[in-house]
Amino acid sequence: MVTVYSASWCAFCHAAIEYLNKLGVKFEVKDIESDRKLAEEAVEKSGQMGIPVIDIAGDIIIGFDRPKIDNALKSHGLVS
Repeated sequence: MVTVYSASWCAFCHAAIEYLNKLGVKFEVKDIESDRKLAEEAVEKSGQMGIPVIDIAGDIIIGFDRPKIDNALKSHGLVS
């Protein structure tokens, strides 16, 4: 399961979402603007306030870090 904690104004969030779509990875977007609890959940998982926070089967990636995203997706068998 892949989750992206995101906000409409966040350019790196949009880049991460576009990248996952390009790879054909299924994911859920959690809009931290619309729900304060989701924002708190993202901070709890990441230990900081920045977004995007990407949760790939429990691996937490802060920001749009393509190499880390690729490694996590591969290690969990979500891409080849």
